[in-house]
Amino acid sequence: MIIHVDMDAFYASVEERENPEIRGRPLIVGGLPDKRGVVSAANYPAREFGIHSAMPSALAVQKCPDLLIVSPRHALYRKVSKQIVDIFSRYTPIIEPLSLDEAFLDCSGSEKLYGDSIRIGKQIKSVIANELKLIASVGIAPNKFLAKLASDEGKPDGFTVIMAEQVQSFLDPKPINRLWGIGKVSSARFQSSGIKTIKDFRLADPIIIRNLLGQDATKIQKLACGIDNRKVTPDSEVKSISQETTFAQDISDYRAIESTAIYLTESVCYRLREANLEGRVIKVKIRFADFNTISRSRTLESPSNRTQIAWKIVRYLIAEELQDQTFKVRLIGIGVSGFDSEPSQQSSIFDHIEQNNQSANSSGDIDYLTDEIRNRFGRDVIQLGRSVGSEKD
Repeated sequence: MIIHVDMDAFYASVEERENPEIRGRPLIVGGLPDKRGVVSAANYPAREFGIHSAMPSALAVQKCPDLLIVSPRHALYRKVSKQIVDIFSRYTPIIEPLSLDEAFLDCSGSEKLYGDSIRIGKQIKSVIANELKLIASVGIAPNKFLAKLASDEGKPDGFTVIMAEQVQSFLDPKPINRLWGIGKVSSARFQSSGIKTIKDFRLADPIIIRNLLGQDATKIQKLACGIDNRKVTPDSEVKSISQETTFAQDISDYRAIESTAIYLTESVCYRLREANLEGRVIKVKIRFADFNTISRSRTLESPSNRTQIAWKIVRYLIAEELQDQTFKVRLIGIGVSGFDSEPSQQSSIFDHIEQNNQSANSSGDIDYLTDEIRNRFGRDVIQLGRSVGSEKD
């Protein structure tokens, strides 16, 4: 059995824990409305007003005039995330983090010590609540796909177990957009063909499925039958560092996408410097509303971990794909790979982007000074312009 642990409204919950007086009030973590800020996270009372991540803060305040806005403190969130992973490590070394606030765990090798996965899941949930004063939703199932669905089932503060004999009865009534790979566009096409639930999908004519999904048909049909053979894979050796954000609703605001990409680029480069790594390959991942996913990358002449150098490439790649086009984006991710064994002392140069940047050699010192300030005073004391949660244009 696989365990999926997902922290409930993580950023907002950490802020409520740090300041109990604001607990229960509609709250977002993000930038200020008059500075064209964007929502990074919303607690559950705020979500009742239709507020979600990537929404302009000004619109969020229109929906809820009494909304409380808290500036993000990502250094704090990373610290708490590490504490959560440390709790996981008490029960198993097989941990696959998906982000700061969720992870898959394979505890099969620990059951003789701690009991079965259900008992371990309950212990983890209890320890997080008692030691960190935070709430986690836990899903337990025969595979990763089902465990993730299970953790979503009872949110917030959920605990859902899907036994092998319950898989199909759990899946069949669910709408087809709960299958990974089926978005709003695909879902609408299926519904026009009378296919509304996972059971409808599972029993549908395979020819219809292939016509609508193409090469992904077989993979998604397996998911509809509860089949997912992927293993929980802990990172034994860092081959890349990346971070991505799935928007609560598909967005078509180029500015919001760019702001999110700035924040992700800063986070990835910060992690590179923390790990004393430099990479040559800068990658952008974009998933559209119909789940069509593209990846674009460029290779540096020399490895780097400098934020400004990475951002110039990220901005170029995003503009190349999205600017002056009609789009709806579901997910965006930024990654760096192609690590050398030893960090380079040279600055990186990307020919047609860096030609005019004669000050690149000094940007490394600025990055490390910025890191030191953030480590002392918080992640969002200094940000690139238009970054999510930033108060600067």
